[in-house]
Amino acid sequence: MTRRLLPLLAAVSTIGAGGVLLLIARRDMGLDAAAASRFSSVFIGILLEALPYLLLGVAISAVLQVYLSERLLRRLLPRHPLLAVTAAGLLGVIFPLCECGMIPAVRRLIRKGMPAYAGIAYILAGPVVNPVVFTSTWAAFGGTPQMAIARAGLAFFVAFAIGAILWKTLRGDPLKADLASLYASLPQEEAQERPSGSRLQSAALHATDEFFDMGKYLILGAALATLFQTAVSRSFLEELGGSQLLSHLFLMGIAFLLSLCSTSDAFVAASLGGSFENGALLAFLVFGPMIDLKSMLLLLASFRVRVVLLVAGLAALLTLTGSWLLEAIYLP
Repeated sequence: MTRRLLPLLAAVSTIGAGGVLLLIARRDMGLDAAAASRFSSVFIGILLEALPYLLLGVAISAVLQVYLSERLLRRLLPRHPLLAVTAAGLLGVIFPLCECGMIPAVRRLIRKGMPAYAGIAYILAGPVVNPVVFTSTWAAFGGTPQMAIARAGLAFFVAFAIGAILWKTLRGDPLKADLASLYASLPQEEAQERPSGSRLQSAALHATDEFFDMGKYLILGAALATLFQTAVSRSFLEELGGSQLLSHLFLMGIAFLLSLCSTSDAFVAASLGGSFENGALLAFLVFGPMIDLKSMLLLLASFRVRVVLLVAGLAALLTLTGSWLLEAIYLP
């Protein structure tokens, strides 16, 4: 338990140290007290809004990780390639796993006969096209459905397009030759055979690990989003947000680095709404859950480098294009 707490404690300590430095700067350098107060209030507000959805996503992910049979998951996919990609893109509606548990699970499924193009489509769409993320996005943007609908729709389109491209172009086994994986966990079929008490304990442990893992990213993401609002020059953000291409690319890069959980990143994006247009925020919300620093490492641990780079490049290009089009024709 102590080892699980360390990453979260490190993130909290980092924020705490920053707060201490902020107080010192306020005392010795005459920092505006109103700015320091605004930083703390905005930071706490983002955390309190996002935390319930993080907890809900972690709980659902843990239950599915332990109780969902891989055999059932395979049966849900049609035999026709395009229908299989379509079903895989929508699979998150029923099984809303996070990318951390999804990538090792899909690796096992591909080893057992699941088409690789369908598995990758599920990895890309699953963290976004699911009811928990849809609800959190709806709530984060003031209870209006446009951003939630655009996010789910664009994520499905990107995942479907990449799955279809891989169906036509992928040759050979996309997985790494070695069967060992640092992220592999107990096979689902074995989990099904364990006693109910043992399975409940495994679900609880999985939820604990995932909460501590995702919690540190949420804390750091909320801190950086608050920093954008309170410390970065408003004129700089307005200038950056005024360039459609730069604002999209900038927020996609930030999403990649922050590696936020898709159940709570909408609150970080909504907090940046005063500086960036909705199209750039949409790019942040779609690209980050698909391809971020954390998931990139997981993908590279399971798939060949060429496949990962192809998927990441296509995801970036399609997200950039789709978010720009939706900003022009749909988003307010």
